[in-house]
Amino acid sequence: MKEVAKNVFLIPLFPKHMVNAYIIDGFLVDAGIRSSEKKLLKAINQVGREKIEAHVLTHAHPDHQGASAAICQQLNIPLWCGQGDVAAMESGLASEEPENFIIRFQQRFWTGPAYPVARSLHEGDQVGSFTVLETPGHSPGHIVFWREEDGVLIAGDVLGNANLLTTMTGLREPPEIFTSDVAENRKSIRKVAKLQPKIICFGHGPVLHNSNQLNQLVAALPG
Repeated sequence: MKEVAKNVFLIPLFPKHMVNAYIIDGFLVDAGIRSSEKKLLKAINQVGREKIEAHVLTHAHPDHQGASAAICQQLNIPLWCGQGDVAAMESGLASEEPENFIIRFQQRFWTGPAYPVARSLHEGDQVGSFTVLETPGHSPGHIVFWREEDGVLIAGDVLGNANLLTTMTGLREPPEIFTSDVAENRKSIRKVAKLQPKIICFGHGPVLHNSNQLNQLVAALPG
């Protein structure tokens, strides 16, 4: 675990930062796959279990909600996520994703059990010092967390900073195969790019200290 900005701790759950979770201001953001529970608890114990107020999801895909139920039960904390992903989390089914054999594999081996969502998050809500922004497209209820004072963006999967097949680092759109509405996600990319974030923390890939990479990606987007 590494502090990458003030009160922002990166928890790499897969090698080469292929799957990440974060602790921000006492909130656990995302929870990897079903087998990520031990790594998450180890990181949480470093900051102190009593300091974790709630568990929040950027979205309810299998590589983000896998250990959510286990962590919430272990720590006796509530689960929060974007309104559009509540049904997926509470059903335990990533039903909003495109149907293909990879997602069927993830559903069987990665997805965590259903768990009740205590609070649905909306544009402008606060999570610690971060503001919730609605960024649908990759999933219907995808959200990000933005801290204007120092330009930190917890981006989830609205963007990625690694190729999931080759593990090569590089800023990119999320894979279309896992994205429910590609055009809508591009609108969300443009939305976060207007913020001119200085530090971008991804669900997949290493943290990026943004200079002009995001502007270059937006300029190259279709449409």
